[in-house]
This record gives sequence, structure tokens and C-alpha cells, in this order.
Amino acid sequence: MLEGAGTLEVLISETAIRARVTELAAEITRDYAGRDVVLVCLLKGAVIFASDLARAIRLPVRLEFVRAASYGAGRVSSGEVRIEETDGIDRAALASAVAGGEVLVVEDIVDSGRTLGRILSHVQDLGARSAEVCTLLYKDRNVDHPFGVRYIGFRIEDRFVVGYGLDFAERYRNLPYVAVLEDRDLPGV
Repeated sequence: MLEGAGTLEVLISETAIRARVTELAAEITRDYAGRDVVLVCLLKGAVIFASDLARAIRLPVRLEFVRAASYGAGRVSSGEVRIEETDGIDRAALASAVAGGEVLVVEDIVDSGRTLGRILSHVQDLGARSAEVCTLLYKDRNVDHPFGVRYIGFRIEDRFVVGYGLDFAERYRNLPYVAVLEDRDLPGV
């Protein structure tokens, strides 16, 4: 546990994450053999996962970034997804990398699917040859996504989680594991 992390319930250990990232990278290496892959990382939540995944994939990869937001400081998606092209994200560089490429969108968690749907549409509009999804976490809910998720790290219940890149109000991203955040764990509650 990290100092100040409270009594968070560890859902997925650091060891389990490390092992699963290695397995996912092996699958991706096999499935994309002989091709270059463009990993499109959704900032900020997927950056730790995407970094570990990129290092474990045994193919040439290009790493690009997109910033999207739908949660803000809340624990429930606002339903409105914003794709932000600020903070140094170069739309022209992203378009150049994606056009005609084999794109693998790397996400931290698939919940409602709104953010991911918007990003996939954006990548396809930029001319990707193919666009697949790799997510660390997939919430098992009765949600019908209009897209498939090819690579899933872990299926989890519909609970609010933090750690390994996932946050609550920009806190907890640096936890090396995934933990459940309950109301009692919230700062100031």
C-alpha cells in the first residue's frame, strides 16, 4: 500500500497486472506479426498500461496520444465525451501516424463505451486501415457497444476503481495495483 491511499480494497494485484500485460503483448505480437502497429493511448488513464504494453510487444510500434474526457471529477460518466487536441497533442502528427495504419487503441477501462466509440470513430475518420481495441479493464455490464474489444486484460464488476493509471479527481493513478474506491475512501468524507 502507498502512504495516504487509505484502506482501499485491492482488486487486481501488481503481480497479476504484470503477468496479464505480458500475455496481452504476446497475443498482439502474434496477431500483428510482420506489421507495424500504431498504439493510440488515451490520456491520461491508459498511459501506464500503454507504456508497459508497448515495452512488452515484440514488434515495431509507434505510440500516439489522444486526450478524451467524460468523467471530470465525478465517479459516473457525464455522458458527454470531449476529444481534446490541446496540451501538446498534435492533430497533424496523429493523422499522419494513423492514416493507412494498423491502429490499436489502448484504453484503461471500458465502461459505458461512449469515450471509446468516439475515439474509434475519430481514428477511422483519420483513415486507419484497421482499428482494434486493447483495454486493461472491461466492466461486465449489460451495455451493447457498437464495437468489439479485441484484447481485454481483466473483466470486472461494475465498481469504481483506481490505480495503475485510473484516477479519482487526479488522485491514485500511481498505485501499482487496481483497487476499489468506496465512498469511505474519498478524501474529506
